[in-house]
Amino acid sequence: MSVMTRRRALGVTASAAAALAVAGATGAAAAGTADHTDHTGHTAPGSFDEVYKGRRIQGGPTAHGGHHGDHGGGHSVRIDGQELHIMRNADGTWISVVNHYETYRDLRSLARAAVVELQGAKLVPLATG
Repeated sequence: MSVMTRRRALGVTASAAAALAVAGATGAAAAGTADHTDHTGHTAPGSFDEVYKGRRIQGGPTAHGGHHGDHGGGHSVRIDGQELHIMRNADGTWISVVNHYETYRDLRSLARAAVVELQGAKLVPLATG
């Protein structure tokens, strides 16, 4: 029978934590895109203008970087004419002020998810100082 040492206990704990972190990151990435319409071929964000669940969503590249500076990397998204604060992550995915905890691979998916999350509420301007 082997004796459990502090070193062995620490190693087991570190291994378990690393496994959970990898599983959590993989699950979160899958959950972030699983419920959204597939837009095959969108390797870079493109322009769109559509009505989704009764709300007009628009997005794409901008010349000025958006109302809130350049967090969107020269891209913007609008819901019923109001700008949605967006940020591009280092891996190319997108997050919005509506939900900082889910990432989306394109602006259309991000805009649609924001409409769903708002549940009919108006998007109010972000106070930046």
